[in-house]
Amino acid sequence: MVTLSILGQLDIIAAATGSAPVAGSDIVDPFVFRLSIFVLAVFVGYYVVWSVTPALHTPLMSVTNAISSVIVVGALLAVGVALVSNDSGPVWARALGFVALTFASVNIFGGFLVTKRMLGMFQRKQK
Repeated sequence: MVTLSILGQLDIIAAATGSAPVAGSDIVDPFVFRLSIFVLAVFVGYYVVWSVTPALHTPLMSVTNAISSVIVVGALLAVGVALVSNDSGPVWARALGFVALTFASVNIFGGFLVTKRMLGMFQRKQK
C-alpha cells in the first residue's frame, strides 16, 4: 500500500512538472485530491481504532496526546507569529488558531486524565 502511495505521488509530481505524459489532458484538481486523501484517512482511522484490543487503548491514547501536542504547536504559530513580526495579520486566522489551541489543550488534558484512570485500573488495591 505504501508503494502505491509513493508511486501515485511521483506520478502526480511528474504530471505537474510536465516531465511525463498525463492520461487525460488536465491535471487532478488539488481540492479533489486532498478531499480523497481525507476520506481515505477517515476510513483507515475508523478501522484502525475499532480493531484495537482493549489492552492497547492506553498506548493509543498516549499517541493521540502526542498528535494533539503537534496541533498545539501549529495553533501557537497561527496565533503568535503575526504578533512577533509586528504584523496584525488576518483576525480570522488568529481566532481559528486560538480555537484550535483551546480544543487541543482540552484534548490533551482529558487524554492524560483518561490514561491515568486506565492505568489506575491495573494497580493493586490499597488496604
